[in-house]
Amino acid sequence: MLQRKIDLQLQRWFKQKKKPALLIMGARQVGKTTSVRTFAANYYSSFFELNFEEKPSLKRIFEGDLDAITIYEKLSVTDLGKLIPFKTLLFFDEIQSCPQARTAVKFLIEDGKYDVITSGSLLGINYREVSSYPVGFEYQIEMHSLDFEEFLWANNIPPKVIDKLKICFTSRTQVDSFVHTKIMDLFRKYLIVGGMPAVVTTYIETHNISEVIIRQKMIIQSYRNDISKYAGKKKGLAKAVFDSIPMQLAEKNKKFVLADVAEGAKNRKYEDAILWLYDAGIANYCFNISALQIPFELNERRNIYKFFMRDTGLLSCMSLGNVQKAILNGDININEGAITENAVADLVFKNGHRLHYYDIKGRLEIDFILNIDNSVIPVEVKSGPDYKRHSSLSKVLNNSNLNIKSAVVLCMDNIQIEKNITYYPLYMAMFL
Repeated sequence: MLQRKIDLQLQRWFKQKKKPALLIMGARQVGKTTSVRTFAANYYSSFFELNFEEKPSLKRIFEGDLDAITIYEKLSVTDLGKLIPFKTLLFFDEIQSCPQARTAVKFLIEDGKYDVITSGSLLGINYREVSSYPVGFEYQIEMHSLDFEEFLWANNIPPKVIDKLKICFTSRTQVDSFVHTKIMDLFRKYLIVGGMPAVVTTYIETHNISEVIIRQKMIIQSYRNDISKYAGKKKGLAKAVFDSIPMQLAEKNKKFVLADVAEGAKNRKYEDAILWLYDAGIANYCFNISALQIPFELNERRNIYKFFMRDTGLLSCMSLGNVQKAILNGDININEGAITENAVADLVFKNGHRLHYYDIKGRLEIDFILNIDNSVIPVEVKSGPDYKRHSSLSKVLNNSNLNIKSAVVLCMDNIQIEKNITYYPLYMAMFL
């Protein structure tokens, strides 16, 4: 059983005296259902799981009156379990398929006899109409695929080792060379495997990359099926954008170019399809900013962006050529370092950052610009041996008008400090 960071969030929610309903959002197959089942087994005497996609007939419970007593009566005649006041968890899974169930949440929380968790894919929740949202009665969290720290847990790296890595990161002191080599090797594996729970489990159980790829292809096909199911008139455009992401990121500047999707493509035609993939939790915008000033959102150039996959393992699977073999052999600079940069983007996003980069007509480009402790921190990702060559970063740091005090370079080597640049191992992106 994989250990997940959401486990701690569920425990904190459980300890609240007057709990709102908990809505767990996330892309398909990131582990929402498994985490809730494990949590319920540890904390409740009774557990009702209603999956509205697996058993569409359960939607009939929410037809007609939605008061708590009526809902309880209907639940009591199912074979789902026994309702025990204050000891039962009601779990409405794939709730996007039953909007009336989400409306009923308000009345169940007002009654207060049973705890309620709901779960659904981002695309379904965002693209289905609900007659009345449970405003004030619902707390929302988003769940992602495994980040690198969770991947280390899955690979039996002891917590004390990870704690030591955090200390090295904060103090900017070198990691023990043996430990650094081991964690860097696991980071290369993470570039291939990614963080989808079923894929990570396959890797842990078999250590067979061919089996990993088979599982990844199944997930990618399920995403394409979701595009057909939910994207409506935009499905053809969304599929074209989805399939183009690996090629776009393999370009030198990695900027998303619509003309590379289809000849003569216009933003007006494709913008809804691109937004759909973002809303589905499949891909992520990294917007160009026109000035290195906080807040970055005021300087976003929203028509210029990179478009990263949310899960780097899926990107590796979608990429042309045998990238897995190259990465295992130590070449993480393959495809212009696209897979490595995507992994950093994903880890930084999972840490709560909105993604931005800086580019002045190709003459000066910084991979990521982060707001850390209300300071502008440029971050460069270097997947090759020449990681100390960074002319754009040097120009930014040497420009007194910009007042940038420090910068980060993520590379394959151990921690080093040179003037106002800290060189961190790539895996330490999980701490940014």
